[in-house]
Amino acid sequence: MISSGGALKKKQRVVSGGRLCAEIDSSYDGGDLPECSHKQITLRRSPSLSLLPVASAVVGGFNDPVTADVFLRLIPDQNEVCPNLVSSMEQSEIQIYLHSNVLRRSQYFAALLSDRWQQLDDSISDNSETSSKIHRFKLHVPATSESMNLYLTVLKLLYTDDVLSSVQSVSTALNLLPVALELLFEDCIKACVRFLEAVPWTEEEEKKVLSLVPLMSDDEAKELLERLSPLKSDSSEEMLDGLILSAIHNHPNMCFAKAFVAKLLREFSSKESAKRVLDKAFEKSLKVVKQSLEEYSSPDFRGDHNETEAIQRLNLHTAMTNGKHLLWLVERMIELKVADTAVKVWSEQSSLTADLQRAFRDDSWRNIVPSLPAVVLRCTSKLANAVATGNILANRQVRMKLVREWLPVLIICKDGVSPIGGPNNKSLYSELEETFLRIISTLSLSSAQELLLQCLSFSTSNVDDCPHLVSAFTTWFRRANLPSIDRLI
Repeated sequence: MISSGGALKKKQRVVSGGRLCAEIDSSYDGGDLPECSHKQITLRRSPSLSLLPVASAVVGGFNDPVTADVFLRLIPDQNEVCPNLVSSMEQSEIQIYLHSNVLRRSQYFAALLSDRWQQLDDSISDNSETSSKIHRFKLHVPATSESMNLYLTVLKLLYTDDVLSSVQSVSTALNLLPVALELLFEDCIKACVRFLEAVPWTEEEEKKVLSLVPLMSDDEAKELLERLSPLKSDSSEEMLDGLILSAIHNHPNMCFAKAFVAKLLREFSSKESAKRVLDKAFEKSLKVVKQSLEEYSSPDFRGDHNETEAIQRLNLHTAMTNGKHLLWLVERMIELKVADTAVKVWSEQSSLTADLQRAFRDDSWRNIVPSLPAVVLRCTSKLANAVATGNILANRQVRMKLVREWLPVLIICKDGVSPIGGPNNKSLYSELEETFLRIISTLSLSSAQELLLQCLSFSTSNVDDCPHLVSAFTTWFRRANLPSIDRLI
């Protein structure tokens, strides 16, 4: 994924810079164009490139020695030659004939053809009747046939008005763009950038784009950077937040959407960002659950009875729906080991647990949301189990409050809900009982004593059916009867 942290540094592009080395060619003393100018350009082409074919001479155009006034030699840069990869054919220079009025489309050549540079070109002209001046230049380029092909293609594009139509693929644009940048061929740069901006990239192509951005001006790179660089530092968190809210509230295929978002969260690079997003979503859903149960537990009976009953049903359904959202969020937090804030918040819900106890003492919820107790207790069980196993390292105060606040809810659900809960609920109750007892064993003797007294409802008609309760009291009495240990000072 793209990191939003670092900014791409721009390199200043100057006319004389880059790996290109262009200079006035003084190896000829004037006179007619050299004989080799009439040779046709031939070179090997890489099958991986989809570039313009380098054609033979065009009358009055590219590589026409009759009308040309610029003689250009492309010379392989021996400093970049790799003997094991580059053949002797690839190291041979290429000579082409161009026109100064066309070359001036490139700011690079426009500078070389300017009066300032031409003052260095002493007495290089032909002896024809027109006495037209022949400009001779050398360009040192990477010593591979691919590089030669690229430079020739860009030079040929100087003769083309519609450069964009020559860019047919991302690979072509990425191959032409570095040469166009070095030659300061703005029309070609704009064509490549426009094509790249409009089409998808593979991951490898994206890396190449990123490597080219520092060579481009702000205006040239702006549209590409909008795809790669977030406008805000928290764009990733904003996207995650939107995905979570959509998955749990709006998406018609909620199950599939939740599974997909869960996978994204597991693979997200920043655990801290994922934690902030999940905490935010947890607080939102919890707020709705609390508000709905508060309104259900303290209804306004001043209106019509049927209207009040409809509102009560709506409050329960809202609490149930958002309770399921809470359960999914808790599972994601525990999976990522970022549920510490959720545990602390869950341990401080005295008003919510009081409303739940009032609601569960009334039988009206049973035919409306019979699964509500199970959903609430599953949230509690998963958070408590994460604390008991050390997945979340909660301090002693949080551990004590977690049990103290939610133990009464467990007791009232077990006593009043189990007849319609079935074996699944009984298993949930047993699991949560055992988890609470394990947490109680981590508290001070006085706190453990207070909470264990409330756990007598865990007992059954057969003592052998509640070994976890027997073990908890046995542990407490053993510790209480240990001889006092004097602290060494």
